[in-house]
Amino acid sequence: MALRFTKMHGSGNDFAVIDSRDAALDLSAATIRAMADRHTGIGFDQLLSVEPARDGASAFYYGIWNADGSPSGQCGNGVRCVAAWLHRAGALALGQTVQIQSPSGPVAVRVLDAQRVTVDMGEPVFEPARIPFDAGQFASRYALDVAGQQLEIGAVSMGNPHAVVVVDDLAAAALEQLGPAITAHPRFAAGVNTGFVRKLGQGHVQLQVHERGSGWTLACGTGACAAMAVLRQRSEVAAQVQVDLPGGSLQIDWNGPGERLWMTGPAAFVFAGEWLDS
Repeated sequence: MALRFTKMHGSGNDFAVIDSRDAALDLSAATIRAMADRHTGIGFDQLLSVEPARDGASAFYYGIWNADGSPSGQCGNGVRCVAAWLHRAGALALGQTVQIQSPSGPVAVRVLDAQRVTVDMGEPVFEPARIPFDAGQFASRYALDVAGQQLEIGAVSMGNPHAVVVVDDLAAAALEQLGPAITAHPRFAAGVNTGFVRKLGQGHVQLQVHERGSGWTLACGTGACAAMAVLRQRSEVAAQVQVDLPGGSLQIDWNGPGERLWMTGPAAFVFAGEWLDS
């Protein structure tokens, strides 16, 4: 049977969105990998399904799978695309705040206009055991031995685990090796998304992310949230930060511990089609 999908992206982080509101999505990891292939498939960083809510407080549920077929707990750019998709489908009005459920828990979304969405990403989680990260007690900075050198990282969960490394040069050749090495580091039991961040000012940073299950991406919404949260927790940035990624910019707002973090950015439609080999 043909499987209909919508190709979307948020700041270059791209997705295939599948309407599963009437029928559960049942795809093998091998099929997802085939669909994600950029030469012989659709090509995407993650696959997203829009499904009926699984609790009484949410309007919808969305599933997330990485390009390698592995499941993911959260995707910041993806949830914006899901919200925009729901708006286009007539299920979400402009300006309406609705709770939708992710694999890692509920988030609130509001479509500001046809291609711009703001999302309540919840409160960042710094407790190492909950990330999960083998570190014992919380610290704003951790030493991590990687590829024969010791790095200083921050660690946080935004519904999925993140390691954040402050650098002076995002074009440094060493990052190509360090990104995958940190992502697969044994101290992160479930793997980790690795963000390299360059500070430009109190309200402006640049970011590059190596995602577990997908590799280097043009944008990572939860990665932008994580980088801002780590720096804000250290009092190194303001409560509102523009995060520039290779594919575009996101606005992250967080007042600090005890408060919820909001992410605002674009969601774009590319094309619709049918996958014929499901």
